[in-house]
Amino acid sequence: PVMPKSPTKRRPLTRAALTESAWALFTEKGFHTTSISDIVERAGLTRGAFYSNYRDKEEIFLALYDAHADRLLADLRDAAAQVKPGDNPIDEIQHRMAGRTDEERRWFLLSMEFTLHAARHPELAAQLAAHEDQVTQGLTEVLTEALTRTGRRSTIPVTDLARLLTAVFEGLTALQLI
Repeated sequence: PVMPKSPTKRRPLTRAALTESAWALFTEKGFHTTSISDIVERAGLTRGAFYSNYRDKEEIFLALYDAHADRLLADLRDAAAQVKPGDNPIDEIQHRMAGRTDEERRWFLLSMEFTLHAARHPELAAQLAAHEDQVTQGLTEVLTEALTRTGRRSTIPVTDLARLLTAVFEGLTALQLI
């Protein structure tokens, strides 16, 4: 492919090539085993291209995390918009969370590996927690809409319900993997 001449037009293509490469390698080899050299080699780019877009592997992972979260929340918003009075909105949302793909299982393994990595590095753990809080906030909004559409209300704070559903989903996914 011919790259556009201006850096401004090239940047999104470069970032996309790097994130696609990182996703493939992280899910094939794992976060720890993948090097920045591996990422740029697979993307057909230079280390300079990497460092002009990302500080380190952690930052590119967080970009993947946000893109994944955006796709998941869009899917859940779609589910919430389709519930009708009489439906159990929690079932509908959980079905969309649980009825996911092989890609989702690969994502889960990668995100668990990264979570353990972040747990050993307090500054990174704080960054990951902020990204996770955004997902919880998005899920809280989705659940609020779904509950409202069905004329129901939660007996616990909806944010707690969002955290509970996430914990159940992650726990069940971990059990399915083993």
